[in-house]
Amino acid sequence: MSNKRFIVEIGTGADLHGENVTKAACRAVKDAVSRSCLCGLVEIMGIQDLAAVVVDIHIACPNPDQVDPDQVKAVVPIGQKTLNAVEGGMKIAGLCVPHFAPDCDQIVVANAAVTVSVPDVPDAHHP
Repeated sequence: MSNKRFIVEIGTGADLHGENVTKAACRAVKDAVSRSCLCGLVEIMGIQDLAAVVVDIHIACPNPDQVDPDQVKAVVPIGQKTLNAVEGGMKIAGLCVPHFAPDCDQIVVANAAVTVSVPDVPDAHHP
């Protein structure tokens, strides 16, 4: 049985002092999921086990190889999670604040697309 997309949310996150792409990615995912109340999963789809949904997380950021997948996935509270990080996002001149991180003067920005999919339920009217 295949899955059908239920919702796609987009988010943006930044690390202002530290050039930490994982922190920026986590903030982007948190931004995306903070706009969604997925009540339709339970009230319309009748899904009782929210661990059964599939959540695909796509991150675009500088240095995607430095993203810690486990930390980013942990931001999403439900589902079977996958993560794909690709080159993108943005780096822009910031301000080095040694108290937060030494030798860092770039702001890193990550974009996230979070897709929640549900099992495809055959239509009862079309066998």
